[in-house]
Amino acid sequence: MDFGHDTGLALQAAVGLVNSAEPPETLSTVAELDAFYDRFDYTGRHERTRVELEEVRALRPRLRELLTAERDRAAGIVNEMLAETQAVPQLVRHGSTDWHLHATPPDASFATRIMVETAMAMSDVIRADETSRLSVCADGGCAALVLDLSRNRSRRYCSTTCGNRNAVAAYRARSKE
Repeated sequence: MDFGHDTGLALQAAVGLVNSAEPPETLSTVAELDAFYDRFDYTGRHERTRVELEEVRALRPRLRELLTAERDRAAGIVNEMLAETQAVPQLVRHGSTDWHLHATPPDASFATRIMVETAMAMSDVIRADETSRLSVCADGGCAALVLDLSRNRSRRYCSTTCGNRNAVAAYRARSKE
């Protein structure tokens, strides 16, 4: 499925944020929050404070619930998030990015913008009936999320590390036989 650039980026950011809670935990410093902000091309207010960091980190359980929910429940969560933040979608263009949707004003808190952009992206996923593109890593010892944007829906692991660990384990099992 080829989602729009802003949808794909918001989903990648949400998965990255949720996975930052998995061992080894990341996103524990303001500098890491700055890097997250830059990596996913966020715009608008960014206070670069410990309070903002904690607000963003506090989103992780709620975003995990949204990203792993079955379709009907995910739709309900999206609606709750958009109503709670009084999101008002508007077409905007900034920098080198062409027209796309924002649903919060630029002065909204960073945590609010993450929540709304994730909810807006998930509305596209839900409408396209593509919730199966989000899953938990197939490595039995890993709880990280996987976003599969590949054409053939082949992504099963959250990282190369998990994929390699399982490939080696499968090889060793075959070698014993």
